[in-house]
Amino acid sequence: MSRPTVCGPEGPLRAGPAAAELPVRAVLFDFSGTLFQIGTYADRIRTVLGPVDELVMDGILDGLEAGLTDPDVVAAQLGRDVSAKAHRHAFTTWYASAPQLAQVADELYEQLRAPEHWVPYADVEATLARLVDEGISLGVVSDIGWDLRATFARHGLDGFFSTWVHSYEHVTEKPDPVLFQLACDELGVAPAEALMVGDHPAKDGGAVAAGLRAYVLPAGAAPGARRGLDAVVRLVAPVRP
Repeated sequence: MSRPTVCGPEGPLRAGPAAAELPVRAVLFDFSGTLFQIGTYADRIRTVLGPVDELVMDGILDGLEAGLTDPDVVAAQLGRDVSAKAHRHAFTTWYASAPQLAQVADELYEQLRAPEHWVPYADVEATLARLVDEGISLGVVSDIGWDLRATFARHGLDGFFSTWVHSYEHVTEKPDPVLFQLACDELGVAPAEALMVGDHPAKDGGAVAAGLRAYVLPAGAAPGARRGLDAVVRLVAPVRP
């Protein structure tokens, strides 16, 4: 059994193998904003309310934006991903902060959970296929309030993954090292042999504290666009002549 790393005020007391010297044997992916994106708020709201003209929609979206600073909404976001109940409460409280959506907050939340409203980025399938072809094991580590497998299955992507670590099932959130370690254990790799890919510097980048490498994607990719995941392939797959 390997000796745990012990750090003094100036760094590790004993030198160990540098993570970069070990090949990547597993890649862990975040879900929302990394592999998938949900449709626009305007489209989702119209699905629930029916036709809404642009002026009214602007008012609804302004209400949602204002809700982000509402003390009740802010309080509901604390620990939102540690349980299914907390996750639902966080989102329905926010939706209901817009007066026009108060009566449909639960419906909007069920829509959030529905696989058909999520769209994989355009380069997801090719990236996953290439990594698996290279012998890389794949896992999902997501701060979420429901099981994501049905969403991946709807798009034919579930077969690429060997482990699923959902925060709500473990009563904690990223960057808790427990979540990353669970995924590594289930894939049979050491943290130093794994790469975490996500879009949140603190949560996904926090995998580094658990001994993994991390690659954080820039924010802002539109649903269905290319996400720039070819960079992940370049990081872990051998260069082809």
